[in-house]
Amino acid sequence: MNEAISRLLSPRSVAVIGASADPKKTTGRPVAYLQKHGFAGRIMPVNPKVERIGELPCYPDIASLPEVPDVAVVLLGAERAHLAVKELSQRGCAAAIVLASGYTETGEEGARRQQQLVEAAGAMRILGPNTIGLVNLTDNIVLSPSGALEMDEFQAGGIGVVSQSGGILGSLLSRAAARGIGLSKLISTSNEVDLELADFVDHLAEDPATQVIALYVETVRNPARFRAACLKAARMGKPVVAFKIGRSEAGAKAAVSHTGAMAGADSMYDALFRQVGVIRAQSFSDLLDIPAALATGRKLRGARVAILTSTGGAGTLVSDDLGVAGFDTPAPDEATADALRALQTGSEAVLDRNPIDVTLAGLRPDLLRGAINALLASPSYDALVIIVGSSSLAMPELLAGAIQECLPNSDKPVMAYVSPHAPEVGALLTRRGVPAFTAAESCTAALAGMLRVQRFMAPAQDDAALPPVEAGDFPSGSLDEAQAKHLFARFGVPCASERVVASPAEAEAAARELGGRVVLKILSSQITHKSDVGGVAVGLGADTIGERIGRMASEVKSRTGTDVQRFLVQEMVAGGTELILGMHRDALGTAILLGMGGVTAELFKDTTMRLLAQDAQGLKPLSRAEGLSMAHDLKTWPLLDGFRGRPKADVEALVDAIVAFSGMAARLGERLVEAEINPVFVLPQGQGVRAADGVVVLA
Repeated sequence: MNEAISRLLSPRSVAVIGASADPKKTTGRPVAYLQKHGFAGRIMPVNPKVERIGELPCYPDIASLPEVPDVAVVLLGAERAHLAVKELSQRGCAAAIVLASGYTETGEEGARRQQQLVEAAGAMRILGPNTIGLVNLTDNIVLSPSGALEMDEFQAGGIGVVSQSGGILGSLLSRAAARGIGLSKLISTSNEVDLELADFVDHLAEDPATQVIALYVETVRNPARFRAACLKAARMGKPVVAFKIGRSEAGAKAAVSHTGAMAGADSMYDALFRQVGVIRAQSFSDLLDIPAALATGRKLRGARVAILTSTGGAGTLVSDDLGVAGFDTPAPDEATADALRALQTGSEAVLDRNPIDVTLAGLRPDLLRGAINALLASPSYDALVIIVGSSSLAMPELLAGAIQECLPNSDKPVMAYVSPHAPEVGALLTRRGVPAFTAAESCTAALAGMLRVQRFMAPAQDDAALPPVEAGDFPSGSLDEAQAKHLFARFGVPCASERVVASPAEAEAAARELGGRVVLKILSSQITHKSDVGGVAVGLGADTIGERIGRMASEVKSRTGTDVQRFLVQEMVAGGTELILGMHRDALGTAILLGMGGVTAELFKDTTMRLLAQDAQGLKPLSRAEGLSMAHDLKTWPLLDGFRGRPKADVEALVDAIVAFSGMAARLGERLVEAEINPVFVLPQGQGVRAADGVVVLA
């Protein structure tokens, strides 16, 4: 573990710079909250205007402190905070928490102040600035003025929270406390002038008190470190759940290629999270719901769910939502049904369907225990959702106790849907090890998250070498299609046979040479989407292509004002599945996109992406396993896999092309601005693939 972060989260002594004697003020809260919540270490307030704060001596300046603090909470404004930080660093303080705002979030002057803060810190670590601090519930250490700390008690547990928003930290702390959800550490990183999201993911992955890591993400500033930290957490069995705000920023921007329009920033985050095993919370409530289920440590090995209910409507709500998400709710097998019938006879029990309706189970703990044990023992189910109806509210302790007694009998997930408004019952169940939810969608999200964790396999380390190919002879700017495909071919991507022509006679000769029917295209580095301006004609022969060149040139000029001088005559590829293979780069990294291709690529947006890993030596190409998983991700996959009698496609050749294309992107790095093959034809098994069109922009 990082020693400075360990001391930050678990200090033995804390200095509070700029502390106030008034606990009602923001500057008075850190000392008051440290005392209120039982900090066992030494508290050293610093304020030249105050001699004592309660029973604590108050020191006039940092130089007067009787010992070097492990951590200092700096409550001074942005214009003075750096002075305190410099003094603390010179005294050997391990870390400082800077709460002041007025840094990069305010503009150029704030950015200057933030740089001043960095220089003042030297080797000392900084949390913030513009942070609300941190809360370590494992060890009763609160280094924050958050008003949420007015609460008297918090449930300590196995969920660590890292938020890039200070206000969200308080929100999650109070919501978790109200619901009986146990947290370990909560950290607000905010401006991340030094310590950032990845640092705390890395640290919490080794924290014995943390079983699940929840992230509130505004941006990932260092994708390589974030990737490494999340993969470390996955390999150590610590699931990471992230709620990423800013999804509306993913709107398509003007771009040369289809890929640029389809690979927005939000899609890039989806790709990154998927590759490193991060479960993406789709709503803010999911950021607690999913970790609450994961923190139980129970394993979901399949998608079959039993729903035990004594109120039909609520059971149907849960069953319906699970079904939409792809879960199965089968009826009990014969042996399980027999076991349930033995518990309750008469017309009240409905045991031939799922939800399984056992009337009045909430009032009969013996019946409830028997039903739960029968369903957990059943080979037909992988998880159990218990519907808590109004009848259960009469004896909530008996209900919770009956469910809790069954938990040691199985490691299958058990959760509750509380149908009436009864937050105290939900909190009671959650504290007893049964995560309780008030929405059917929450049950589904929690189970889906558990299934994702179980199915994720951290990628093996791949030392694939970059292809020994250079491209210095290609010009900067947009390449024409022929140049683009020459570049693809140089890196190992097979391309359709073609000829560059400048006259009807040359076109006729090229058509005869290529044989059969051909495709005629304009050849221009300025016009990318050729079909939009009449620059593509298919199915031509040597007898018709010469005349078609003249008409095509006239049509393109009338639409664009461009005089086309050269054309491409290309073999007409048939019998394949059209895909799009592209590259996209933004602040998060370089991604390879695969999807349904052709002119409908942007319409259907059946795509998947993988970000290229990066280390000190640079970008790494995708592995064959990653290329194959991309093909499997597509809704189009059945077309490649012999859908309804179609011949199976040459998936091996497709994977080769994906890996080769990614090798090109890795090798060229920043010089490759955009690249796309649309379409790439995937031919029947054994016949390979063909790049039939291409876009490349080089810096």
